[in-house]
Amino acid sequence: MTLTKNRSLAVAALLAAVLLPTAALAQKTLLNVSYDVAREYYKDYNPVFIDYWKKKSGETLSVNQSHAGSTPQARAVADGLDADVVTMNQATDVEFLAGKGVVAKDWAKRFPNGAAPNYSTMIFLVRKGNPKGIKDWDDLVKPGVQVVIPNPKTAGNGRYTYLAAWAYALKKHNGSEVQAREFAKALFRNVPVLDTGGRGATTTFAQRNIGDALVTFENEVFLIQKELGADKVEIVYPSMSIRADNPVALVERTVDRKGTRKQAQAYLEYLWSPEAQEIAAKYYYRPAVAAVAKKHAARFRNITLVTVDQVFGGWDKATTAHFVDGASFDQIYQK
Repeated sequence: MTLTKNRSLAVAALLAAVLLPTAALAQKTLLNVSYDVAREYYKDYNPVFIDYWKKKSGETLSVNQSHAGSTPQARAVADGLDADVVTMNQATDVEFLAGKGVVAKDWAKRFPNGAAPNYSTMIFLVRKGNPKGIKDWDDLVKPGVQVVIPNPKTAGNGRYTYLAAWAYALKKHNGSEVQAREFAKALFRNVPVLDTGGRGATTTFAQRNIGDALVTFENEVFLIQKELGADKVEIVYPSMSIRADNPVALVERTVDRKGTRKQAQAYLEYLWSPEAQEIAAKYYYRPAVAAVAKKHAARFRNITLVTVDQVFGGWDKATTAHFVDGASFDQIYQK
C-alpha cells in the first residue's frame, strides 16, 4: 500500500512538473505599441477584450502597452520592438512600417473604415476666462500669445495641428500657399517649447503652466479639463479643423514568430465592437461605427473637418512637402 501510494504521488508530481510549465507557456501576451495620449483608452479596453477572448476561446491573455510619440514608436517597431499590433494616430506611421515590410502593404484594407476604429480632431484648451480671447486659429498667431504644440517631426498631434493651421490659412487666403506658409511660420513663432510627444505638451501646459493655449486632440483636451477642473481651463473649438484618424495594423513579423496572429487579429477586430466603441466615446474619441456615433452625437461638436487627402493629396505628399528633413516645417521653424 505504501509503495503503491508513493509511486502514485511520484507520478502525480512528475505530471505536475510537466503540465504546469506547458500551461504557463500556453498563455499568450500581446504588446500594443501606441501613441502618447491613448494610454487611458487602451487601459480600459484591454481588460474588456481579455474577458471577451476568455469567454470565446477559453484562453487567458495578457496585454502590455507601450506609449510615446507616434513617429518614434513606429521607428522603434521598425528597429525591432516586438509589437503584436500598432495603434497609431496617423496613417503615415503605419505606411512607414508597411514600407519596411513590418505590416502588410494592404493594411488599410484589412479592417473597416480604412483600418481606423475611431478618430479625433484638433481643438484648443485655454486658461479659465480665456484671458487672451482665443476663438480661432487667427488668435494663435497674434503677438504675445504663447501656444503649446508638440513637435510635428515626432508627434502626430503636432503634425495634425500644423496641417490644420495650414488648411485654415489656405481657406482664408483663397488657396495661397505663400500666405499659408507665413501663417504657419507665425504660429510656430509663438510656440515656446517643442515637446517630442502629446503627453509632454500636456505636461508643459497643465503642470509647468506654460502657454496661453494648448492645441491637441479633442479626446486629450476633455481628459485634461476633467483632471484639472472646469474652473482652471476652458475648451475652445475653432471654426474648422482636421480629421485625425487613428489607424491600426497587425505586425506581421511578430505575430508569426510568436504564434499570436489569431489573438492579435481578434484584438484589433474587437475595436469595432459596440463595447469598444462605447469605450472610445467615453474617452472622447469619435466612434467609427455609425450607430454608436449617433448615440453620442451630443458629446461631439459638429464642426467643419477637412482631411489630409482633400487638402494635401494624402499623407505621402504632405510628409514630403512639410515634414521630411529640410521641408517646409524645418524652413519656417526658428528656435
